[in-house]
Amino acid sequence: MKLGVVGLGQAGGKIVDALLEYDQRTNSHIVHDALAVNTATADLNALEHVPADARVLIGQSQVGGQGVGGDNELGATITTEDITEIQHVIDTIPVHEIDAFLLVAALGGGTGSGALPVVGRHLKQLYTEPVYGLGILPSTNEGGLYSLNAARSSQTAVRELDNLLVFDNDAHRQANESLTGGYTAINRELATRLGVLFGAGDIDMGTANPESVVDASEIINTLKGGGVSTLGYASQPLDEENGAESAGLLSRFTSGSSPDSAGGTNRITSLVRRATLGRLTLPVEPANVSIDRGLVIVAGPSDSLTRKGIERGRTWVEEQTGCLSIRGGDYPLPESNTVAVVVLFSGISGADRLRELRSVGSEAQTTNSERAGSSDRHLESILGDDADELDSLF
Repeated sequence: MKLGVVGLGQAGGKIVDALLEYDQRTNSHIVHDALAVNTATADLNALEHVPADARVLIGQSQVGGQGVGGDNELGATITTEDITEIQHVIDTIPVHEIDAFLLVAALGGGTGSGALPVVGRHLKQLYTEPVYGLGILPSTNEGGLYSLNAARSSQTAVRELDNLLVFDNDAHRQANESLTGGYTAINRELATRLGVLFGAGDIDMGTANPESVVDASEIINTLKGGGVSTLGYASQPLDEENGAESAGLLSRFTSGSSPDSAGGTNRITSLVRRATLGRLTLPVEPANVSIDRGLVIVAGPSDSLTRKGIERGRTWVEEQTGCLSIRGGDYPLPESNTVAVVVLFSGISGADRLRELRSVGSEAQTTNSERAGSSDRHLESILGDDADELDSLF
């Protein structure tokens, strides 16, 4: 698939930067065009791969390039007021050459979480291409404000976008990692997952011999219908001598099991299980949630992709989830030395993490309302009869 990718806020920009780096390193060409939108000048300047003329600073008159400080309502307001500035850059994208838009944002922050539904709504009004979102959930230790932002933004984004792929930082950042190092590694590996998923829809038939090709329509149909999605990933190097080195950072996204069998069919079915039962971007137990649609993609050299292995893996996922709308196919990569599996679950309901997020956000909102009410009562006790006169001024 060819994507028009928009990074919103600090985290969104960094992930788009990582996706561009992956695109250049693997020569996958899934990112047709990319831009980054932010209210903070420093965050835009820190990007390495997003072109300078595709970095859009908004809200200069309101916050002067200093960011919105976690205020996602202000982020939404600024985005709405400056949407024409964003559109000027989007107008440079030959939209007829892309299959979909992908908007990327942290759901707990200020600019990204506020901008995500605003930009999504705007693009859907103008274009017929689907508009997907990648929303990053905040860590639980980031505080109630971030959870409240994420609860609000995720619900609005699901309504405004064609589908929201959710990534939970808590499930993937290792405790002994530095904040910067941990998120850098996560962004890189998240780009790998997205690269395999969306790259499968853009196969060069001249250099590949797919058993059961996954094209862009299969991905679009899996994401069609809206809601929340999660993405699983597992891989195994074909060169066993490099197995330990190649597993490296990607081990955080797998179940931690021992290396799989070298047999083609067994290798694929084992990887499908690891991708499904390992660390999904949104942690769920597939058997314990409702899943509307799914897609299994097996990527690697053509001679390692067996139709029997792909079908067995797809059938196993069907049995595990109880979902009868599981598609499956391959993504030939002639130059690759690794077999990788991506499992996409779409239209998820009943995820514990989202229920927890809404609960924390609700508590934070109640606490904020109580504090506001207490302040109002305190002000009235000081002002007495003058309080009504003061209210009339606002």
